[in-house]
Amino acid sequence: MQVLIYIGITLLTILGMEFVAWTAHKYLMHGWLWIWHEDHHKPHHEKHGFFEKNDLFFLVFAIPSAISYIVGLATPQRWLLFVGIGISIYGLIYFLIHDVYIHQRFKWFRQLDSKYSRAILRAHGDHHSKTYKEDGESFGLLIVHPKYFRKRSEWKVKSEK
Repeated sequence: MQVLIYIGITLLTILGMEFVAWTAHKYLMHGWLWIWHEDHHKPHHEKHGFFEKNDLFFLVFAIPSAISYIVGLATPQRWLLFVGIGISIYGLIYFLIHDVYIHQRFKWFRQLDSKYSRAILRAHGDHHSKTYKEDGESFGLLIVHPKYFRKRSEWKVKSEK
């Protein structure tokens, strides 16, 4: 039974991290931490080097994960370990989808082709169509608006009806 509880905590944390990431992206990255995030919205030809200031957010999200591991292992609050594991798994998923698949920072897999992978690309492309912090759209990664499952040319036609 304990194992099922820990698996549940891990899965709920992964799901919860999508909402934490959405909130942080909308209100912090496109708010007072835009100074870190802005370079991520610049075209590739304007960037210098491999790293972006935006990569600092990896550390921001790694800190609560590390603290959860440490406290979960050092105290009777073992459930916190599985919160840390959930945050780490979400971070790995985010890295693989966002940095590897969408932005092709690593050339590991390029040919994902499903309705869901295309929806993620459309949603992220829509988000990056804005190069400034205001009026952004689609701040999440894994949960995308249903309109992104349709071709871009169909968005306005369907939404106007």
